[in-house]
Parts: sequence; structure tokens; C-alpha cells
Amino acid sequence: MSRTVKILVVDDIEQNIVALEALVARPGIELLKAYSGSHALELLLDNDVALALVDVQMPGMDGFELAELMRGSARTRNVPIIFLTATDRNTHRTFRGYEAGAVDFLYKPFDPHILRSKIEVFVQLQQQKLQMAEQVDAMTQLLRTNEMFIAVLGHDLRNPLAAVINTAEVLLHTSTDAKVNTAAMRIRNSSGRMSRMVDQLLDIARMRSGRLELAPSTLDLAALCRAIVDEFQPLGEQDRVTVQATGDTSGTWDGDRLSQVMSNLVGNALQHGSPEHPVEVAVDGSAADEVAVRVRNAGTIAPEIRDRLFQPFHAGQTRRDANSGLGLGLYIAKELVRSHAGDMEVYSVDDGYTEFRLRLPRRAALRRTPVSLQDDRQWVF
Repeated sequence: MSRTVKILVVDDIEQNIVALEALVARPGIELLKAYSGSHALELLLDNDVALALVDVQMPGMDGFELAELMRGSARTRNVPIIFLTATDRNTHRTFRGYEAGAVDFLYKPFDPHILRSKIEVFVQLQQQKLQMAEQVDAMTQLLRTNEMFIAVLGHDLRNPLAAVINTAEVLLHTSTDAKVNTAAMRIRNSSGRMSRMVDQLLDIARMRSGRLELAPSTLDLAALCRAIVDEFQPLGEQDRVTVQATGDTSGTWDGDRLSQVMSNLVGNALQHGSPEHPVEVAVDGSAADEVAVRVRNAGTIAPEIRDRLFQPFHAGQTRRDANSGLGLGLYIAKELVRSHAGDMEVYSVDDGYTEFRLRLPRRAALRRTPVSLQDDRQWVF
């Protein structure tokens, strides 16, 4: 991006323009010369200018009329204008100049040092604007590269992972060797964990690119929670997780996405909660316009961890064991709840319990995640 700052000078007398050019000329500044109002409008169509120095008295279109036309266009509405005039000081004319959108009004002959100082202010502002635009463009390109990398990585890992998992399943069903079965089970479990990480990376890419689509349907949230809990209940330990439901727990949501949310919350509660106390899942449908869900387990979360619990990749900062994930589960879960126009919060209090609370409108307008700055054509999943 060019750092050249353009200044427009509009005057019907060529000697005045030559004098202004000698006054403001320096490296990094380009002077655009217009000898009439119509000529100035043509230049403004093709150039972004930091400042316009406009003579008031010109034949045909005068400076005030030019300023009014500039203020009427979205492209030139915010261009600062300094009026230059050789007429006597007149309060009415000065007021009309400011009314037309001038930032200043100078009478000829003016002090060149004063004009140069005023010009320098707008030059610096334009240079800062160009610098910020460069930084935004660089950050946009970096985000695009990172998100494209995540998406491609997720897609390319799916096929070899599926082959590894299927091979492990075949070994488990065909081999009678205990050592082979143990190795196959480890491969299957590790590959399954890696597959979940890939799914999380793809969800992040979809969320950031605005391509996360929801498929709402009418369902019973309590039934969904019971199905998720059944998957986690070890055989013979049916009281490890309890589910209670009150009121009408039906609504219109994306069942697959809410299953993902509940699976994450119940799994975390079982992993980090005290094994001596059951995990409690309560679904409350007593309210007319929303359904609330509470997931409660014994154990507390340190305040310094709780403050960043819903931030992506937080797990990598708080625990380093081999079973740690990417730290994206709770972040994705909260974003999925938000996409249903709901909310999720965590409470970890002195009574020794941690509680996640969800609120889901029964029939809220489902929201797409914020659209990224990327070209949508690059994001087809």
C-alpha cells in the first residue's frame, strides 16, 4: 500500500497553485491541481485525498458549491476542506464556509508557516490512517491463512484417521492375542481423540468464516440429555450421572449441535469432578419462553482458570497431561449455545461444587456466527 499523501488544490489562477505547490511540496506528498470545481470533482473520483485547499471565488462553480457537492457524496464527505479567499473578512461568508463543511477559513495573504502547520496535521492523520489500513490488511491475510490451514488440515486428516480407526476395529474383532487387542484398543482410543480434535478445528474454521450451519427441528431437550448421559454411564454404574427434568422441555433447536454441547459438559464433569459424588444434570422447562439446563459436579475451579475457561486453547495453558485436548471444547460449546441465541455461564462456589448453566430460548431465531473478512468462495465445507 502506497504511503503517498495526496492534497487537492483548487484555484482558477495558476500562479496561486504554483505558490501553494512550493509551500507544501516535500517527499511523500503529491499535489493534485484543479483549475475549476468540475475538474476537482473529476480528480476526487479517482483519488483519496487527505485535504482539499479550495479557493472561494472561482468562475462557474465557486468554492462553496464545490464543498456542498463534496459533502453530498459518500466518497468525499469526510475530506477536510480549508477555504482560501482574497476577499475582505465577512462574518456571513465565513459562516457560510463553515456551514458548507470547512475545517478552517484563511484569508489571503496568509502566513505560510500557519498554513504549513495546518496542512501537516492532516498529512500526519492520513499517514496514520494508511498505516492502520496496512496493519488491518496484514492481520486479515494472516487470519485467512490460519483459518485456511485449519480447514485444509482437518479435511486431509479425516481419511487417514478413518483408515487407522477401522484397522483398529478389525484387529479388536479378529485377533485373539491379548497384546494385539491392547495395542489395538490404544490405537482406537488415541485415534478417536485425534478425530475429535480435528472436528473441533473444523468447527473453529466454520465459526470464524461464518459457515457454521444449524439444522433446527422440534425435539425434547430432556430426552437428548438422557441419551448423552447413557453414552457416558459405565455398565453397572447407572448412578454415576443423574438426570432430572421438570416442566415442558421441548423446543426448536439443532439436536446434533446441542448433543455436542451436552457431551462436552458431561464429559468434563466426569473427568474433573469428584468420583465420590454423582454428576447432576437438571433440565428445567417451567419457563414459558426458554429451557434451562444445569450440569453440576463436585469440585471447584480456581478463579484464575475460571476467568478464561471459555477462551480457545486455554487447556494448553493450564494442564499438560497426555489426555489434554486442544482446549476448544468449552469455547465451541458456548459459541454453539450463542448461535441458538442462548447463553452459558459457569459457577464454582465455596460449597465445593462447579455448575454450568445454560439458557436456551424455545424458538429463538438461530444466529449465524460472525462472518469473517475472508472471501466466502474459499470456504465451502
